[in-house]
Amino acid sequence: MQKVTIIGHGPAGLTAAIYSARAGLEPLVLSSSAELGQLDQTTDVENFPGFPEGIMGPDIIVNMHKQAERFGAKFKASHVSEITGSGPYTLKTESGDIETETVIVATGAKPRRLGLESEQKYWGQGVTACAVCDGFFYKDLEIVVIGGGDSACEEAIYLTKFASKVTLIHRRDKLRASKVMADKVIAHPQVDILWNKNVKEILGNEDDGVTGAILTDSVTNEDSTLNFSGFFLSIGHLPNTDFLDGFLDRDEEGYVIVQSGSTKTSKEGIFSAGDLSDKVYRQAITAAGQGCMSAIDAERYIAEKE
Repeated sequence: MQKVTIIGHGPAGLTAAIYSARAGLEPLVLSSSAELGQLDQTTDVENFPGFPEGIMGPDIIVNMHKQAERFGAKFKASHVSEITGSGPYTLKTESGDIETETVIVATGAKPRRLGLESEQKYWGQGVTACAVCDGFFYKDLEIVVIGGGDSACEEAIYLTKFASKVTLIHRRDKLRASKVMADKVIAHPQVDILWNKNVKEILGNEDDGVTGAILTDSVTNEDSTLNFSGFFLSIGHLPNTDFLDGFLDRDEEGYVIVQSGSTKTSKEGIFSAGDLSDKVYRQAITAAGQGCMSAIDAERYIAEKE
């Protein structure tokens, strides 16, 4: 019987592992080798505290893993397909069942993608889904934002702090964003909007990364080429919570619902940390903070039970 089992190997799960290991709870961290988190696929990270020269995303994960292991955390590459029970809980994995008093779920979320081969090819080399993370790299360059909701409009306006020009590309002739936000982005002098356009292919090369894209007009079906240096996706995120369907309370988008001011979920002894319950900030540092919170919540829960 495990005291604490953590599902996820990102900044939330690994911070939870560090804190619970230092509390003497000997946590078990589960993750599938096929389930890479967003930091594992991120190159330069310049906004994580403590690294004034920046650091590679995978290096943050490796360092956190080593730190948790140093304090006694155990790791196992295993995919969790289901959680059952009412405390203690049973985690169903391909390598057998795991019994545990508490669970910290930190499986994160992934950005929605267009599904293009060129999108995957240039991911991290001009293609990104985080304006806050990567906007700084595009000072005085032309960039595009893909999307038409509030988030896309907010990111387009935010990116005008850095880019010389921002083009918002939307597949329809009307933004899905709220009227206030739509009016704001339409009126912004540094933002152009291309209506009724779908991205057919992202263009680039090994030396420069992204250099532009081929767009298809959804009305005329004609192709055109647009040159730019940065491609920002803002078409939503998908929380990795399908395996929790019917078990934990989730909202209409699939995000795990937690109690205000804590990481407690709808099930006693199960806690949620990181992007699977955070649709606002979605940063490595906020995920790490929630990982810390979840470990403390789990430790207090165990102490009260004992």
